Amino acid sequence: MEGEGFVAASKVNIYEGRVTAFVICTCLIAASGGLLFGYDLGISGGVTSMEPFLNKFFPSVLEQQSKASQTENQYCKFDSQLLTLFTSSLYLAALVASFFASIVTRIFGRKISMLAGGVAFLIGSILNGVAMNIGVLIFGRLLLGVGVGFANQSVPVYLSEMAPASIRGALNIGFQMAITIGILAAGLINYGTAKIEGGWGWRLSLVLAVFPAVVMTAGSYLLPDTPNSILERGQPEKARQMLQKVRGTQHVDAEFQDLLDATEAAKKVDHPWTNILQPRYRPQLVLCIVIPFFQQLTGINVVMFYAPVLFKTLGFGDDASLMSAVISGIVNVLATMVSIYSVDKFGRRVLFLEGGAQMFLFQIAIGTMIAVRFGVNGDGELSRWDANILLLFICAYVAAFAWSWGPLGWLVPSEICPLEIRSAGQGINVAINMIFTFIIGQVFLSMLCHMKFGLFFFFAGFVVIMTVFVYYFLPETKNVPIEEINQVWKQHWFWGKYILDEALIGLSRNDEGRDT
Repeated sequence: MEGEGFVAASKVNIYEGRVTAFVICTCLIAASGGLLFGYDLGISGGVTSMEPFLNKFFPSVLEQQSKASQTENQYCKFDSQLLTLFTSSLYLAALVASFFASIVTRIFGRKISMLAGGVAFLIGSILNGVAMNIGVLIFGRLLLGVGVGFANQSVPVYLSEMAPASIRGALNIGFQMAITIGILAAGLINYGTAKIEGGWGWRLSLVLAVFPAVVMTAGSYLLPDTPNSILERGQPEKARQMLQKVRGTQHVDAEFQDLLDATEAAKKVDHPWTNILQPRYRPQLVLCIVIPFFQQLTGINVVMFYAPVLFKTLGFGDDASLMSAVISGIVNVLATMVSIYSVDKFGRRVLFLEGGAQMFLFQIAIGTMIAVRFGVNGDGELSRWDANILLLFICAYVAAFAWSWGPLGWLVPSEICPLEIRSAGQGINVAINMIFTFIIGQVFLSMLCHMKFGLFFFFAGFVVIMTVFVYYFLPETKNVPIEEINQVWKQHWFWGKYILDEALIGLSRNDEGRDT
């Protein structure tokens, strides 16, 4: 179909080189930055379901739970703006930090940006663990947000620039894999710390965030910078040597020349944030806005933020709610492995489309089951059989997200932008992601209270819209070198009119090679 926008292989340079142990190791270390994001996603929901934590910082929520139990309205047990502020404040800080991270990433390199993020997250973890009042608790969350903002800005770009085109998707999804591992680890830790006598288990859950912070801080200190970033800072010989080391061959002339061309184009851009608004970058700008927007409106953070709270609200016991969050976390990890295997084999579009269809079906199933069991008034309960079926539906939904919109929401924006706007494009991607993560985190419990089971139908509607958008407006980018992505846009039925011929780096050399 015309709208699919595939690129003929003959139009794209195939660089020499192999998949080296060096590039695998560096990408795995860099991807560990996802542990920060994942651990926090998983830990906050579990902590906010623990009574000792609520009693210390949010006693009004416990009182509200008691009233909800008396009225039997299961939808409104946890409706508290102050409680959601604890969770969502991190993402507001990450939003602001992402703009500064974009500047740091471009001027000082991806490595320095990752290091800054690790240090900020480390300090925030300690403050959260020792907090004695709500002010220190929120300040610690803000520092965690700075860490997440810097990590989410720099890590996907680092991975896309380091990885060879043939496995760029799989290595980049290592970031999402680390996120899912962080979520699962947090769920297991919450399950264990909730059983600690004395009511201090929540402190251990929060302070253990220092471990992913140390991993990222130490790892980023040891990592080399990418050839693209080294070239940006005016060190061509060092960049060539790094490219040779990354690709495992001395014959990197074609790829290095494309990097030089991209760097020369980037030098002509004084203000990438202004430049990305030009019509020639319209495809990248739109995708860097729309993809993170849709990623958050899949509704996944309803499950990831508040899995224990959600399960507890729907009638699972305390232990059952935490264990159910662990089960969905395991599914998340396993499904991400599916994405790592398939993204460079079947492509990005197939995963986006299949994941969208599956998420839609199971969101409708979840909403329908909750409607039948709890109705409009929230008066009802789940039998053991009902609870197991509902958990199965949620796991199927999580699996669909984990092999589609979860990893691809970070992969695609990081690989579609030319060097001159790459830091700005990723900054926009992170900012939009954090804006809507903040909004969803802040209003979800109120939405659940007021929209009830309709909340799941609300998100299902957005899944339909975004799946249609992908079908018509997202071209396939698998196996295309990162500096030649513009050729994909040029051949797309809609976006092609925005791409100038001079933007097609490496095309003329490829044509000359075929002529000879």
